[in-house]
Amino acid sequence: MLKVLLVVVLFAVATYSLIRVIERRGVARPVRRRSKPRPEQRPVAPDDDDDFLRDLDQRHRFPEDPDAP
Repeated sequence: MLKVLLVVVLFAVATYSLIRVIERRGVARPVRRRSKPRPEQRPVAPDDDDDFLRDLDQRHRFPEDPDAP
């Protein structure tokens, strides 16, 4: 049982040391990718669009066809 514990501890120490060496040398640095420029944000729905709401309000207040419901 003591031999198994010794092997596990040695494996853990070796893994820890290897990770530290790799991090110091900078071998495992992530590659930075340029992000695509985001397109200009647009309204998602008609109720978010100020022009749409303004036009809707104008049509409601001043209907072009008086016979229309």
